[in-house]
Amino acid sequence: MSQSGYNKTQAALVKAVTLLCKPLIRLLIEKGVTFPQFRELMKTLYVDVANETFTQDNIQPSDSRIFVLTGVHRKDIKRIREQADLADQAISSSASLNGEIVARWTSMPEYLDEKGKPRKLLRSAKDNQPGFDQLVSSVNKDVRPKVILDEWLRLNMLSIKDDYISLSRTAYVSNKEFNDMAYYLGHNVHDHLASCVNNILVTDDPMIERSVYYASLTENSVNKLRNIANKKGNDLLQHLNKQAIKLYDADKLKDDANYRIRLGVYWFQTPLNNEETK
Repeated sequence: MSQSGYNKTQAALVKAVTLLCKPLIRLLIEKGVTFPQFRELMKTLYVDVANETFTQDNIQPSDSRIFVLTGVHRKDIKRIREQADLADQAISSSASLNGEIVARWTSMPEYLDEKGKPRKLLRSAKDNQPGFDQLVSSVNKDVRPKVILDEWLRLNMLSIKDDYISLSRTAYVSNKEFNDMAYYLGHNVHDHLASCVNNILVTDDPMIERSVYYASLTENSVNKLRNIANKKGNDLLQHLNKQAIKLYDADKLKDDANYRIRLGVYWFQTPLNNEETK
């Protein structure tokens, strides 16, 4: 890509954006999202972000100001804003609900056996032992536990034997449900990228954003490091999850409980001859 027309700061940013967008563009092409569709999406996002971020004194920027900020044509800005007023564009997903249920089943003491593993549950609580219905209701009382049970059975997340329900997988990412995988792609990568952007724009209050990078390793060495990362990363996430559930249960009804957090752990490996930058 030519860097002509950019100043030095913009050129450095464009180089970074080019690198981070390539996996995304590959996914879009694989799933049939064409450039004209993506171009229209980018127009909408430029207008939305300008509208949300550059509001002053609770007054939204005018079409002319958004044009100056984004370069999007005024007629497109007007159309996009009118469409936003007419349609609710919220995207809902069951992935968040499912993930929280699994998080409690794998972390809360009452749902763990003597080895610290998710215990087998009866359908309903009995003899002071929590049941599957109680687990689901502890997360969301508006969803019938049977709906969750039937869906998880369909996804092979559960097995039932002798009236006991067992969790088949402790990490909820369905290989069969692309919508849920896309949900996590959007939310996880959004927060990771938002952390990076915060650290560029707000230099006096950096968020955690660290990685370890090594090249010129054998496949055997990479596999050893991957096993370490899986073990230590899972230990960290499990520990934080247990603490977060306790704090959430204590905070959720407080008037100032208006913050959210996400901690992620990721791993990537590829042969050096497939890398574009080293």
